[in-house]
Amino acid sequence: MVFVGLVIFGIFLAIGKWYPGSGADVLDWKPTRSYEDEIQLEMDDVDQMIEAQNERRRRSGRPELSEDEIRADVDAKQREQQQRAAEFRRSSGSDT
Repeated sequence: MVFVGLVIFGIFLAIGKWYPGSGADVLDWKPTRSYEDEIQLEMDDVDQMIEAQNERRRRSGRPELSEDEIRADVDAKQREQQQRAAEFRRSSGSDT
């Protein structure tokens, strides 16, 4: 019984190794959009989110934010987080 299971397992391994094609070919899978389209959609999403945030800021009388200001804020917070992580590692005695 174990031998039969090993033979079936070996057959599946052989099919996976020597089958001419990929799983995407077998399923006839193709991406729905090109990578350029995906990048453009992501950039449009970011622009829309910034505009929506600025609309709320305008209504409350606060100044608008630019993408560069948001990126600078994110970078500053990431640096702060890395510093805190380094301090924690030093205080806990771990150097990794």
